[in-house]
Amino acid sequence: MTNHKKKYGVLAALILASLVFSTSGVLAQTSNTQGVLPSNSLELSVTKESDPAPTVEEFVTEGLKHSPSVEALRARLQAAQYKITPAGAFPDPMLELAVQDMGLPKIGPNSTASLEVRQDLPYPGKRKARREAAKASAFFSAAELEDLRRRIISQIRTLYAQIYTEDCELRTLREANELMNLLVAAVMARYSSGLAEQESVLKAQLEVSRISERLSDLESDRKELVASLNRLLDRPGDQFVEEINHLPPAAALPQSFEQQALANSAEIAMKRAAIEEARHRLEEAKLDRLPDFSVGVGGGIDGMIEPLVMLRFGIGLPIWQKQKQQPLVLAAEKELQAAQMDLRDVEAEVRAETAKLTAKWHRNEEQIRRYKEAIGPQSHAAMEAARASYLAGRGDFSTVMEDFNRWLEARVQLARREADRFITWAEIEALATPAQDSIEKGEKP
Repeated sequence: MTNHKKKYGVLAALILASLVFSTSGVLAQTSNTQGVLPSNSLELSVTKESDPAPTVEEFVTEGLKHSPSVEALRARLQAAQYKITPAGAFPDPMLELAVQDMGLPKIGPNSTASLEVRQDLPYPGKRKARREAAKASAFFSAAELEDLRRRIISQIRTLYAQIYTEDCELRTLREANELMNLLVAAVMARYSSGLAEQESVLKAQLEVSRISERLSDLESDRKELVASLNRLLDRPGDQFVEEINHLPPAAALPQSFEQQALANSAEIAMKRAAIEEARHRLEEAKLDRLPDFSVGVGGGIDGMIEPLVMLRFGIGLPIWQKQKQQPLVLAAEKELQAAQMDLRDVEAEVRAETAKLTAKWHRNEEQIRRYKEAIGPQSHAAMEAARASYLAGRGDFSTVMEDFNRWLEARVQLARREADRFITWAEIEALATPAQDSIEKGEKP
């Protein structure tokens, strides 16, 4: 068994042993065997320990490897990178064949035939602006992929912690169910001997039913969480996940958390890439107000069988600027302005998120310490005192049930607090961790 199981298994066994020995005198007073527990009923059932569940980082590795959404964004990133070079390429040249005043089958004296190659030349700077805009678009895709990667990691860690909480509560309730069944038997023995009221028997039986209800709900909730985890791992929805007995330790809150988040946030990187793309699109739109050029060279023959050499130079006339180029410039300026405002909005959101996560982190640390040092031991001591008083004939059975539920809730809440701290740590990691090397070095254009 794990240390966790041993700890609570020994605790439950001590409680049960004390309960049985305290009621042994009462049971001996009965004249028949009604209400007397069988000898083997005092033994807690031992659950066979299953194979340990994979660690959370093993789940993360599997999720990143098999996630279809990650593969889709990686393919889009590669597509964006392939577009960088073509964005700054020259237009394809044009090959032209021209024939004039030709009297077939014989060429007349005024007939000509020529072959010409023509090349359009964008105004200097246009090709560079287009190429830089394509680079910014590719970087946006890289940041988008990094953002998705972080979100998947955070979701897997969150589901892992939630499944851990369900498993802890299931273990606790199974132990509590065995304890309550023995308590019901003891109360029935006291009732049969006239030392307890029927109300105590009914309340104990009701508590067993409530525990069974919670066990059923927890088992269903766990299946839903496992299905969500399998979705991220690209597994069959009902594939079994072994019991999770512990969470890995969560690292301390990083120093200068807000500054790290602002520097490393993938969402902020996406907005900055969008600004760069909008800036180069604006530069491209302004350059479009300037004329493009065209050059050509060719040769041919005429009716006198004399060779011809032709040179061509053309210039575009952007005479419709008010209807075409100028509105596009204004539109590009507004898109740049919108991208800058989006960045400010995301930065404000990140600052607020870091403040929230910092508060949650400190709260969870404080509450976990409180449950370990105060609430847990105090609720256990109160339950022990109430049980002893009841068995001695001085206390009320309702008090035993209340203190038992407080003790049970304390154990469950400790697991929930630990899971909440781990989830908070996962969110901190997703926000402040620097981008992985493959994004910074290999995939970033």
